[in-house]
Amino acid sequence: MIRIPKAVLVPMIVACALFMENMDSTVIATSLPTIARDLNEDPIALKLALTSYLVSLAVFIPISGWMADRFGARKVFRSAIAVFMGGSILCALSGSLAGFVAARFVQGMGGAMMVPVGRLVVLRTTTKAELVRSLSYLTIPALVGPVIGPPLGGFITTYFHWRWIFFINIPISIVGIVLAARYIENLKEADVKPLDWRGFILSAVGLSSLMLGLATAGRHMVSASVSAACVVGGGALVATYLYLAKRNPHPLLNLDLLRLQTFRAGVLGGFLFRIGIGAIPFLLPLMLQLGFGLNSFESGLLTCASAAGALFMKTIAAAILRRFGFRRVLIVNAIATALSLMVIGMFTDTTPHMLIIAILLVGGCLRSLQFTSLNALSYADIEQPNMSQATSLASVVQQLAAGTGVTVGAFALQAASYLQGHATVVAADFLPAFIVVGLVSASSLIILASLPHHAGAAISGHRQDKPADSGAGEAERAG
Repeated sequence: MIRIPKAVLVPMIVACALFMENMDSTVIATSLPTIARDLNEDPIALKLALTSYLVSLAVFIPISGWMADRFGARKVFRSAIAVFMGGSILCALSGSLAGFVAARFVQGMGGAMMVPVGRLVVLRTTTKAELVRSLSYLTIPALVGPVIGPPLGGFITTYFHWRWIFFINIPISIVGIVLAARYIENLKEADVKPLDWRGFILSAVGLSSLMLGLATAGRHMVSASVSAACVVGGGALVATYLYLAKRNPHPLLNLDLLRLQTFRAGVLGGFLFRIGIGAIPFLLPLMLQLGFGLNSFESGLLTCASAAGALFMKTIAAAILRRFGFRRVLIVNAIATALSLMVIGMFTDTTPHMLIIAILLVGGCLRSLQFTSLNALSYADIEQPNMSQATSLASVVQQLAAGTGVTVGAFALQAASYLQGHATVVAADFLPAFIVVGLVSASSLIILASLPHHAGAAISGHRQDKPADSGAGEAERAG
């Protein structure tokens, strides 16, 4: 009987949940124009379907670590999968934009516990030497979702009905619940710190109001005055939380972790990078379908190339980091990825599909390498007792970046259409939008460039080529 190592088995089980979430998000992105048409809404208004899920993640992720510590990782993980499955059923039954947005929020409640707690299980059962490899095992099966999702969602939407795409989550959820019950330990902390309820309320209401205010700008679902009030009120509540968190011995989000240079670079540099990347699931399907006239299935067959490239990169990311180190990879790859975003905006309805696939494939490789590097670097210097708080903070920032990316992409698209005098969105409006999000991703260099050459060497395995460099690194650490 073959004995599967724990460093492989646990990530693969957690990957069932990641597979479901990744497939679900890519299926929805491909089907947005059709869903908008069926609900009699402006396709740009369907950005709310993406951001409402991310709002829910931002609200509930901060307590995911505490929930896992208090009640056990396995119990919370299984419950989260069940909630996500329930939200999926509600999405399939929704008949209006408001109902669809609410159902996506319920999905986010499950996702907020499911993914961070699953990642926490992997981090707590993996040594630092195996961290990069375990994260790759964790992500490879999850990336199958984005490969299958676009063509599958496009096929169902084109030849059946978009509502059926949400029922896909039911069998996957059942498998995840069963495997988690059998193989994942119910890890708990012996001494659980009290939950910062005041911080949770402030951050929950503040973040949800702020992001919903930004997402509804443009008079989608609510008036402009309500959107503005949400932005101002949410921003004030978030600022209040940040002020009080510094004076709380047990804050909901431990901002002191940002004092670690590797964690700060991975989280804040990753935030800027992910804003640009977060716009792709919104902009690309709209460009292919509204701009070029493709149906959902044709669009899905093209967009899955990015996920295929990401899947391939996960198999060699560790070797690249070992050869070149975190700093060099992050800086060079950030520039290359930003340029690849701008190139996407240059597509036209006459661009050969094989060329589109090739460019999206390369872009997927670049983005995957950056994500793997940022995630691994973030935890390079985090001690085990702080791993739960680090996971929560990093996950919140990632979801805020993704939600901000959708909003920035929508704003850029609307602005390009308005400035060019177009009554509705046309193909020519997408190039300026992709240039904007590409520049935003490139701005991550401001933070990443400050990394020392030896950053994260303990987990990447990278060593300086010259002895003199190593000595310089030691001197820098001593200083």
